[in-house]
Amino acid sequence: MKYALTVLATLVVLLLLALVFPYTGIYNVAATDGHTDFGQWFLNTTSTKSIQARADGIAVPADLADSTRVVRGAGNYAAMCQTCHGGPGAERGEIGKGMVPQPPRLSEAAPEWTPEEIYWILDHGIKNAGMPAFSPTHDEEALWDLVAFTKQLPEMTPERYEMLVAVSPGHHSEEGHGHGEHEHEEDGGTMEDGEAEGTGHQDDGHTH
Repeated sequence: MKYALTVLATLVVLLLLALVFPYTGIYNVAATDGHTDFGQWFLNTTSTKSIQARADGIAVPADLADSTRVVRGAGNYAAMCQTCHGGPGAERGEIGKGMVPQPPRLSEAAPEWTPEEIYWILDHGIKNAGMPAFSPTHDEEALWDLVAFTKQLPEMTPERYEMLVAVSPGHHSEEGHGHGEHEHEEDGGTMEDGEAEGTGHQDDGHTH
């Protein structure tokens, strides 16, 4: 009985300390300070296991490796992902360089994730990691296009990366024209030589 009371009292003290700790201001939240090794391990492990558990059962499109998907995904990757994750021959932008934890270079890290897991990350984002959810602004087809492009990154040369971005329909979201139509009706233009048809992103009046 005495042992049980001691254990209970210890748990109560630990709980009270955990509740009080946030109010002390002791923990440094500065990105310049970084995480401890344990903190980094805890966050990485928790995130990875959570993604794996929730991505299980997602159906991958049969045409994921289709070159049209890869071309369509290139423009969105350059506009939405390169600043944090870099690209073949392209460094991270200022935002990505200042983030903690540092976003992985997907040209190196993509093989560590299955297509289902990459789709889930794009769809839902990751809390407290600077990774946004793109499903509020992009439909499933656009997200799978990004998955298709991302899985090609490890074998992609800087020259091919630049070429794919140049011929891609560009950054397009549901805030502009709907995805899936892949038409640029405003100017009546068409993509030739096997390039994907698509629409420009309309945020702030700019086309990427």
